[in-house]
Amino acid sequence: MDYTLRFLIGGIVVSLFAMVGDVLRPKSFAGLFGAAPSVALATLALAFAKHGGSYVAIEGRSMMLGAIALAAYSAVVCQLLMRLNWSALQSTLAALVLWLFIALGLEQVLIG
Repeated sequence: MDYTLRFLIGGIVVSLFAMVGDVLRPKSFAGLFGAAPSVALATLALAFAKHGGSYVAIEGRSMMLGAIALAAYSAVVCQLLMRLNWSALQSTLAALVLWLFIALGLEQVLIG
């Protein structure tokens, strides 16, 4: 039942985000408002219904920390690919270490 609800909620929110993305210029922003935010919102809504607000607060914080680490990862991969002409495999593997370090470091700063 959870998967059905997640599918329905996610589908509705994906459609809403797609409409917002369709209005924005340039069109490359449309992808930002695609599946990821809607799946996150559907997941948080289901978690709230099942576990309550404190659980959802922790989940939401974890999603934000992961997004910060992903932004750093993406920036580093771009720089390694464009400036140093590394291969895609080398760039992603090197940046993966950075992503893990940032994600765990942010978690320790907030928890510790």
